[in-house]
Amino acid sequence: MNDAVPLEIVLNGRAGLLHVQMHDSLLDVLRRARLCGVKRVCETADCGACSVLLNGRVVDSCSTLALQADGARVDTIEGLAHPETLHPLQAAFLNHAAAQCGFCIPGMILSMYALLESTPDASDAELREVMTLCRCTGYVKPMAAVREYQETLRLQGASRPGGETPDRGRA
Repeated sequence: MNDAVPLEIVLNGRAGLLHVQMHDSLLDVLRRARLCGVKRVCETADCGACSVLLNGRVVDSCSTLALQADGARVDTIEGLAHPETLHPLQAAFLNHAAAQCGFCIPGMILSMYALLESTPDASDAELREVMTLCRCTGYVKPMAAVREYQETLRLQGASRPGGETPDRGRA
């Protein structure tokens, strides 16, 4: 690679060194790393299909330079589940048949995950505000899936002494 610069990154829990171009978007780098959950759609940071977690915060990877992730942790939908089981939020989407074409669902799940990490009792209005755009679902089934996950979080919190926050996954 001409003029490649090093990028130290923790990608889905694995530390690594990549060589990128100064102009590469994080989306470009993730796709070259064969991570197919992150989607290239609008390339204007409007739809959310390219959403990933950068140090636990949702970012549009299409409008984030790869070098902005230097020294950071990046989690994609592939890193949310454990090798043997889906993350409970992913399972809720499956239980509710919340994906039609499935194209925007990885970004939708990561956006919902990040919101519920900080605001487990988010209102429907808060959920809709951060939910990625989708032309297929009509949002009814994804919202039902998110509500199921919220109930799971409530039950886990209620079953812990002192209402401790449960460990909800790797991201």
